[in-house]
Amino acid sequence: MLKFLSVLLKKAGEMLEKLSTQTPSVEEENVIIEEVLPPKVEEKQEKPLPKKKTDIIPYSESTNPIRDVVDMMEFLFLALSKNRRNPIIYESQDGTTKIKVTRHTGHFLASIYDWDIILVVAGKIQEIFNKGSDIPPRKITIPRHELLKALHKQDGIKQQKDLEKSLSRLQMTGIHATINSKNYNLVKGFGFLESWEYLERENNREMKIVRIVLSEWLYNLCCAQGNLLKPSLSYFDMSSALKKFLYRTARKHAGNNKNGWEFSIEKLFEKSGSERDLRKFKNDLKYAVLDNDIPDYSMKWIEKNGKATVVFKRSKIHEIDRLVEKIDKNE
Repeated sequence: MLKFLSVLLKKAGEMLEKLSTQTPSVEEENVIIEEVLPPKVEEKQEKPLPKKKTDIIPYSESTNPIRDVVDMMEFLFLALSKNRRNPIIYESQDGTTKIKVTRHTGHFLASIYDWDIILVVAGKIQEIFNKGSDIPPRKITIPRHELLKALHKQDGIKQQKDLEKSLSRLQMTGIHATINSKNYNLVKGFGFLESWEYLERENNREMKIVRIVLSEWLYNLCCAQGNLLKPSLSYFDMSSALKKFLYRTARKHAGNNKNGWEFSIEKLFEKSGSERDLRKFKNDLKYAVLDNDIPDYSMKWIEKNGKATVVFKRSKIHEIDRLVEKIDKNE
């Protein structure tokens, strides 16, 4: 522990010395910042994939290519359980907006774990925007091994089957929305994916590919300016659905705000879409908050006058690492 603190303080000292002559810019909430990518280095490939067959953006470990969709971080229209059959129902306090998330017969609801795939797809859409060379397509083609690598999973038969099940749930989960206002009444149905397919050619690793076609609704969300946020790559390593939800809530609302963000237990319960009753949810939530181990953010459980709240703040240790990383990139 002392060695860790010594290294950390040394790094912080070097950072502060450099900051005296250079002040790094900080990403503002809900703003997409174009990343400065390192010079491209040609890599030798034994069997390069012809450009005419597919239009593939390779996965890069040197950057953080994944993105989450802001509108999907406001209310969780994804199950926390992998085996949820009951619909998720949300209604705004004024009654003007009603949303119901349902499943197709024979499938469970799409879960927060399945959504990891969308983070990779949205990241590829962001890469196309950053290059400024073309309008992103709704159909994204990804080599299977690259997709699994991005999701921090092994490339095996079980992982392939799990991937196909996740894609099926994302396609077969439907959202029914009713929006009423003074000017119009809108009733709309949509889903996450329009279609997907997996293609494998024998004895050709590079032709094991996944093609994902986003629904028009989700594609428009991904392409809307300022509607994609960069999550931590450690997000994929989280095994708790509740902690995944807490991280996404912190990323959207607390962001880089030094004052953080505070939520009542009732509000978090509403946003989570959990099937648990409030008392059991509160108990689960308290243990998760006290663990305080989500990426980039600290969580604090506060009880006053018989009411409990959760405060999210950007972790100081993660903030130092982030600033050091920015300085290293500028050298």
